[in-house]
Amino acid sequence: MKTILCLPRSSIFSALSASALPVLRLHRFYSRRLSTYLPKMAPGLLSVNDNGSVEKRHKVTVIGSGNWGSTIAKIAAENTREHPELFEEQVQMWVYEEDVTHEGKTEKLSVIINTHHENIKYLPNIKLPTNLIANPSLEDAVQGSSILIFNLPHQFIHRICGQLKGKIVPYARAISCIKGVDVSDDGISLFSEWIGDGLGIYCGALSGANLASEIAEEKLSETTIAYDPPPMDNSRNPSRNPSRIATPRSATPSRGEQRDSAAELSITPLADLQHRDARGRISKTRLTPVPPEYPPLDHDTFKALFQRPYFLISTVTDVAGTSLGGALKNIVALAAGFVVGKGWGNNAKSAIMRVGLLEMIKFGKEFFGETVSTATFTKESAGVADLITSCSGGRNFNGAKLAVERGVSVQEVEQKELNGQKLQGTSTAAEVHSFLQKRGLENDYPLFTAVHDILEGRKTVDDIPAILAKAQS
Repeated sequence: MKTILCLPRSSIFSALSASALPVLRLHRFYSRRLSTYLPKMAPGLLSVNDNGSVEKRHKVTVIGSGNWGSTIAKIAAENTREHPELFEEQVQMWVYEEDVTHEGKTEKLSVIINTHHENIKYLPNIKLPTNLIANPSLEDAVQGSSILIFNLPHQFIHRICGQLKGKIVPYARAISCIKGVDVSDDGISLFSEWIGDGLGIYCGALSGANLASEIAEEKLSETTIAYDPPPMDNSRNPSRNPSRIATPRSATPSRGEQRDSAAELSITPLADLQHRDARGRISKTRLTPVPPEYPPLDHDTFKALFQRPYFLISTVTDVAGTSLGGALKNIVALAAGFVVGKGWGNNAKSAIMRVGLLEMIKFGKEFFGETVSTATFTKESAGVADLITSCSGGRNFNGAKLAVERGVSVQEVEQKELNGQKLQGTSTAAEVHSFLQKRGLENDYPLFTAVHDILEGRKTVDDIPAILAKAQS
């Protein structure tokens, strides 16, 4: 006669305690029965291995459902379905609810997405996975999620984080897909920092040469994920902030590797470990460790979540460099548009890109010297690839090119062609110039400064050759 083990919900969770685990290991038969029973009670929450150990899987929520948000959500949902050992299959996507017209009827956008599996307003004609659930309730969408993917306009970050404060699991980790940085006279802040500090969690960044429409159509692309695994988390990837503190998860040194002396080794509770911010300083945010029953949250796991045959992933720990590349390349794209609009050709554009890349690296090293890597700018999609794409097309390049061709200011192009909406490059150029000027450093960045001066009418595109010659010296 077959015996079926059926435990009440409270008994299942009590089994997670150390004293109950030996009971689960009494017989592999009961483990198998329990594993078939659990998914019916709490789909995706718990799984039981053959050895009787109970593990959890990561729940994923995408915060934002615009063009890029829906594209990233599509990718995440495709991968959670393919990696049931790591993730719950269902992916939540928070949707700012609005009425849309579909087949002559007015319906809620979230209803359309869940019924027809298409975001007809922001990502039309792209089929979304059936395991992607549009949720108009922000709090409900993030409930129990250990991975949060932020993909919304940066001006909404503070408000959204205010709504989420205290509503997420304390050990959640995040990835910001919001390009750029915030630059003011007082300093530079990363959007990943806004999210991390606002929620009391760690947040990495995703950035690269990424046109959402092409990725949604599954055209080959690549991106960079910057994530520096906090030292208290279960990670297979070393942090750029080496710690000599031994933890219960510390790796055993390999044969021939120098070992720490007994005086240098100490066992420190995971909750007492501190991580460093994007400037290499001890962070003000005290993190809660990711529980060990979850799969490690590290480069391998995030690669499994984001990589597709058409969307290739490179992982780094340099969050600052990855974020800066997405902002500074817009200034260089304006300069490239100026010279192409003047009719000077691809050679001139290449010279602009070379000097621009050097100034991007210099800026990162000067203000984030403890953590920024030159390789982030020269080898990664978030650096040189994004720069090439932006200088080959896109709104900044095209806007500057059009202004020169018409003999008008960029501001006039913004007003007439963009209905008054400013290009990212013009705003960034002004902010970076003000930041550098306050520190007396504007002459150290001749191309950045020249772009701002051209926008303000103090210089013309005809001055660029002299500026490039100066950069040679």
